[in-house]
Amino acid sequence: MERFLWICLGGAVGTGARYLVAVWAGQRLGGAFPYGTLIVNLIGCFIIASVMHIGVTLAWSPTVRAAITIGFVGGLTTYSSFNYETMRLVQEGAPVTALANLTATLVGGVLAGWAGLMTARAIVGH
Repeated sequence: MERFLWICLGGAVGTGARYLVAVWAGQRLGGAFPYGTLIVNLIGCFIIASVMHIGVTLAWSPTVRAAITIGFVGGLTTYSSFNYETMRLVQEGAPVTALANLTATLVGGVLAGWAGLMTARAIVGH
């Protein structure tokens, strides 16, 4: 039950962070491209790769790893918003922008995950 509560707390913090990033991105970068969703998904890819490597290497408890990855990162990132926003761009007659979002998310996600892993390895080794 304790792990469940930590995951819920992490999820609440991640969801709040996602909202704040979306508001910030909309105000600073505009609404023609779903920057907020892209930003949180790339950050999430970086965090989950680095946290899992560091957590396993330093033997963090499963509860801590779950609270950060399932909870915080799960609340922060969103595939459903990515899907909706990409489909909305197609429906609105912006297929090139939709393809740019798809490409940036997929390629950027892999690169962010790799960067997270390399960062974690630089911090804790292995």
